Amino acid sequence: MLTFKKPDVEQFLRAYRIQNFVVNNDESQLIFSTNISGKFNLWGMDLPNQFPYPLTFNDQSCHDLRYDKAGKFVIAAFDHEGDENTQLYMIPPHGGHLNPLRTAEGHQHINPILSEDGKRLYYSSTKDDPTYLKGYCYQMDSGEEKVVVDGDGAATYLAGISPNEENMVLIKHFSNTHTLAYVKTDEELFSLTPDSENQHTVNDVVYVSDSELFFLTDYNEDFSYIAKFDIVNRKFSKVVSLQDESFNTIKYNDSQKQLYVVSEKGVEDHLYVYDLKSSQLKEIQLPVGKVEQLSVSEKGNIYLLGTAATKPWNIYVKETGTNEWVSLTNNRVLGVDEEQLVDPLVLKYKSFDGLEIESLFFKAKPENSNGHVVFWPHGGPQAAERKFFRGVFQYIINEGFSIFAPNFRGSTGYGLQFTKMVEGDWGHGPRLDNVEGIEFLINNGYAERDKIFLMGGSFGGYMSLLLHGRHPEYFKAVVDIFGPSDLFSFINSVPEHWKPVMNQWVGDPEKDKEKLIEYSPITYLENMTKPMLVIQGANDPRVVKAESDKIVQALQEKGREVEYIVLEDEGHGFSKKENELKVYRAVSEFFNKHM
Repeated sequence: MLTFKKPDVEQFLRAYRIQNFVVNNDESQLIFSTNISGKFNLWGMDLPNQFPYPLTFNDQSCHDLRYDKAGKFVIAAFDHEGDENTQLYMIPPHGGHLNPLRTAEGHQHINPILSEDGKRLYYSSTKDDPTYLKGYCYQMDSGEEKVVVDGDGAATYLAGISPNEENMVLIKHFSNTHTLAYVKTDEELFSLTPDSENQHTVNDVVYVSDSELFFLTDYNEDFSYIAKFDIVNRKFSKVVSLQDESFNTIKYNDSQKQLYVVSEKGVEDHLYVYDLKSSQLKEIQLPVGKVEQLSVSEKGNIYLLGTAATKPWNIYVKETGTNEWVSLTNNRVLGVDEEQLVDPLVLKYKSFDGLEIESLFFKAKPENSNGHVVFWPHGGPQAAERKFFRGVFQYIINEGFSIFAPNFRGSTGYGLQFTKMVEGDWGHGPRLDNVEGIEFLINNGYAERDKIFLMGGSFGGYMSLLLHGRHPEYFKAVVDIFGPSDLFSFINSVPEHWKPVMNQWVGDPEKDKEKLIEYSPITYLENMTKPMLVIQGANDPRVVKAESDKIVQALQEKGREVEYIVLEDEGHGFSKKENELKVYRAVSEFFNKHM
């Protein structure tokens, strides 16, 4: 009888990632950023042909793509080795060398917006103001550039330009839960939402004419909804909302006079179409659990980049007048049927103060299970663990480990007030939510008290360090992936345009000194006695290498067992398959070593 080897880490992690995509105006070409070759590059497809071909060979992450409406060129924003300092380049539709368009070493160029005729490029950048940013208009033919927005009081981003370019929308980012949007004309600046003492957000904006726009906001509500603003009369009005769902993406189709909106509800996304003529909202069934990007063509065809717990990232299209989603890419786990992958259970439990916490539990199949559970606090912290594909999860589950991922207070998808609960409270409420999650697992038979590992990245890495320092009795071993170890040095080392939000988000180093000491993992070195694996990208601009260096050195000086992997060509994540494979092979070996 023919038999095959059990799938290994490479099969699960060779499922490629798609970062973003763009479709040209006549829908004859789709361009997307993917690491199908092991490193990120741009690839194209001549639709309806679905065979991809390479367009670039610079091997870098692409953070943004824009297609000229006339189809003459593409604008792409690339960083370098994970440093997130995006530079803007122009390339021909069928690829080749990158033509530097707007570059400034060590600075970010953000959210490029092309004028209707493709002659002007609008964007925001840190190059002249690293803290509050400026907005620019660049003349593509003459090379002339002028400042159109001066950031003030908060990091300020261009979010939209009216079709006639006589006004624009800018967003001021005071915090993740306090973002205000303004219309700017030559003479005036006025807010899209009425004055309020309550912090709220504006998430996304679309112009439907020169004088009318729609946007998403949670002004005076807990969950975000569709709102409208009349620029001539300066009139704000609420359009439509849904109970316990937050709209987070909005697109407009002019020919059909329809808005397409993605909502976030707990661990899954939903898609709706809102007809401006009938004022009717209708749900469109999705082929995925999470939508990464949405695009609607002039013909009304819907393109989306999406993923599910058992489905890697793929680009889908639904043509107008049909109900069928067609997958334009065929990204899957090599040699593993979808039925062999694990779709998580959605579990809920009460935390220490009665707050309900929703979580995902990936239960290893009985024939594979080794009886151990990996506890995974997610990153962010104002993000969430949702039903999207993590190759490392499916690999670890296939190796026999179950995985538990709680959406502790501060997570998105549960309303503005829930998300705000982590602000200034990184180390108390969320920590105890996680502890209650562990007890829930044990008390309900999902885990045995002496068979739990701990792993997290970014804020999840921070929480892994803090849980290790304050509750080491729960864990056999701990993996920290680029997590802050000292909140004082973390606050001082983030990018300049992050610094204005740090007092609200994390705390004031002077006023909240005692609290920040209490919440810093490095305070609890004496308790960190379990074996550790620490992973860090050398170019990480968010959690700098010094954060991991500090905790590793301190623990090694105490004679603790600590393995340390530094990736010299990565930032805050893994952009290269060889690095991802190296790290997660090491994680698997680490877990098995200490099992």
